[in-house]
Amino acid sequence: MSNRTAGSLFVTLLVALFLFTSCGRRSKVPDKNKSGKDTLSVLLEDLSKKIADHPSDPDLLQQRTKYYLMDHQEKLAFADISKAISLSPNKASLYITLSDVYLGMGKPDNCNEALLKAIAIDPRNNPALIRLSKLSLIIKDYKSTFEYVKKALEVEPQNPQAYFTRALALLEKGDTVSAVEDFKRTIDQDQEFYDAYVELGELYSMRKDPVAADYLKNAIRIRPDSREAMYMLGMFYQETGKYEDALETYAKLIKIDSTFKDASYNTGYIYLVYLRDFRKAASYFSAALQRDPGYIEALFNRGYAYELSGEYSKAYQDYKHVLELRANYQKAIDGLNRIDKAR
Repeated sequence: MSNRTAGSLFVTLLVALFLFTSCGRRSKVPDKNKSGKDTLSVLLEDLSKKIADHPSDPDLLQQRTKYYLMDHQEKLAFADISKAISLSPNKASLYITLSDVYLGMGKPDNCNEALLKAIAIDPRNNPALIRLSKLSLIIKDYKSTFEYVKKALEVEPQNPQAYFTRALALLEKGDTVSAVEDFKRTIDQDQEFYDAYVELGELYSMRKDPVAADYLKNAIRIRPDSREAMYMLGMFYQETGKYEDALETYAKLIKIDSTFKDASYNTGYIYLVYLRDFRKAASYFSAALQRDPGYIEALFNRGYAYELSGEYSKAYQDYKHVLELRANYQKAIDGLNRIDKAR
């Protein structure tokens, strides 16, 4: 059987979404590169020089706090935002930034307190309301989630983050129809909202509805190197019988990330089960095994591909190896029995 990413997509991304409320774009597999790190270092150095000249400017301290957070330097971020608040204790945005720092430090209760302080100063502060709705969702307090979303929509009716958060809550509660409506409202208001396209792509994929491909292609348009969306698109094509499209999508994915073992495995699976090209199937299972030598499904299926192509010795070795990794794996036992009879 081919592999699909397990579990709901939204649960694992809530914290990341919380930290970046303003942009609403997620990446399940963050891309880090040296040039990006160097750019951040330069920005921090430049900002530190400005702060040295203006040590009592809360705005500069707040900005450096955000850069420190991006650089995962939570202690320095906390020091900066604490000083900024001491200089300007009635500025709501500073407490919102403080909430981000607390979340980065793994302190959700302090995070909540900081956001409530921001709301006390400015009851109509949309970013704070959105963050509170997301924090409520993380702890599965759906009633509070819906209340904060309602308040946020009263403040800003054009509010894709609010609709997206409510959609996640509805989806968790099992109201898929209403969730889909809110995800659609999200992209109606923000056509660059990557996460909403991915969620819609997954939901329509489950129905095998062709519109799933359109949503996933839009996600890839926004983020061309998204392994998440590309893998989901390949799976959709595979599960709906569009094998050539699936192969093409997996090939693009492997080009983006040669370590993505499931793309190689699924390619092998298509050649094995649907296209009946056993030698190609074996080569792709081998590629998956290069990434993960303990990938039992790939090892068994490579053995099966060898068996179907008449390479019994290779098949026999793979089946034996499967049983070394997982004793009593019935399919491997059956395979060895078939080879014994064939011989």
